[in-house]
Amino acid sequence: MAIWFYVPQDEYGCFSSFSLHGFEEDGRWWRTAEHYFQAQKFAGTEHEERVRLAWTPRLAKEMGRDRRLPLRLDWESVKDDVMRRAVLRKFETHAEIRDVLLATGDEEIVESSPGDYYWGCGADGTGRNMLGKILMETRRALRSRG
Repeated sequence: MAIWFYVPQDEYGCFSSFSLHGFEEDGRWWRTAEHYFQAQKFAGTEHEERVRLAWTPRLAKEMGRDRRLPLRLDWESVKDDVMRRAVLRKFETHAEIRDVLLATGDEEIVESSPGDYYWGCGADGTGRNMLGKILMETRRALRSRG
């Protein structure tokens, strides 16, 4: 039976990139995985820090989607690895959510985002579910460490 998540306050909400489980990466503290992910669209510019300091993950997402800002040229080729790094650091940092992830066994994990056909499954279930896949990869990596 698949494990579905979307809203950070729900049972598996800690799987959401909006969940309030910060972590340190690149020598700085990131409030959420969403902050880290969106800021990396502007790595090495002043916009990266502005996104990092956004008050909420929703605001960080809005800033990251602002096409008036200069998106890094290699973004499409690095975005999955950026999310992998954020998700791994988040679950390495917080034992309580790491335990939740590991307790899912070998179940499929699905982000049930109705509007996102890349990171989620989309409204009709045909999305790529890349966040779910990255969570399952992270689960395997954490499990292999013992």
